[in-house]
Amino acid sequence: MKAKTLKGSSKIGKILQNMGSILLFLVIWELAVHIFDIREAFLCTPSSAVYHLLVPQPDANYHWSVNILTTLKEYVISFAFVAAGGIALAILISWSKTIQGILMPAFIFICSLPMIAIAPILLIWIGYGLKTNVLVAFLVSFFPMVINTITGLGAQDKQLLDLVRYLGANRWQVLLKIQLPGALPYIFSGLKISSSLCIMGVIVGELIASDKGLGYVIVNAQLTMDTPPMFASLIMMSLLGWGMYLLVSLCERLLTPWNFVKERVDS
Repeated sequence: MKAKTLKGSSKIGKILQNMGSILLFLVIWELAVHIFDIREAFLCTPSSAVYHLLVPQPDANYHWSVNILTTLKEYVISFAFVAAGGIALAILISWSKTIQGILMPAFIFICSLPMIAIAPILLIWIGYGLKTNVLVAFLVSFFPMVINTITGLGAQDKQLLDLVRYLGANRWQVLLKIQLPGALPYIFSGLKISSSLCIMGVIVGELIASDKGLGYVIVNAQLTMDTPPMFASLIMMSLLGWGMYLLVSLCERLLTPWNFVKERVDS
């Protein structure tokens, strides 16, 4: 009973420590702006950014609800495509050496291209809107998802794989019963990385090819040097990315409980 209480208190302590670090950073930022008398056109305070986010301004209406929901929609769709497509392509590539030899060079070539340079081309091909932003976010975050999943699928015990094949298991049974469960830690690592890259990809798309979204707010606020909406957009981006990361971490804890049991035993 005492051990459970100590574990629960340690988790709460870590959460409070993380929140305290963020709060300390914001307080230092706020004080630095006031102490050094930095003009708002160059750097606004966190309180000013939050105020512009929560209170409608008479001089500029940024339609926060519409733009936040637009970015969130693009973010969720692109992340879903990355998760499903990354796992599917990784399975296909690891399925046979022939497929790997055909797909990997083209895959590496595409993913090595700078997305900031590809986005204007996608704008010409697809046009403004959701499709372009989702595609940019997909291309930015797809590579880590595939590589992590391939690594996980290939990291299983070779003797165990030989044993189950000797006992008559077919490829699908080996994949579903051995490889995928064993690769889950790698898959979730890829999802955590992609959760951060996806939001960056969405914003890159919105900065170049959108008439809605948080990236669009930044572009419009930049024209008038209105920094509080720009920082308010950055805060919302961080919250969206942080929320997705926490959701992935929760799913990881639910689907791979043995990893966390091992951590508790080791500690």
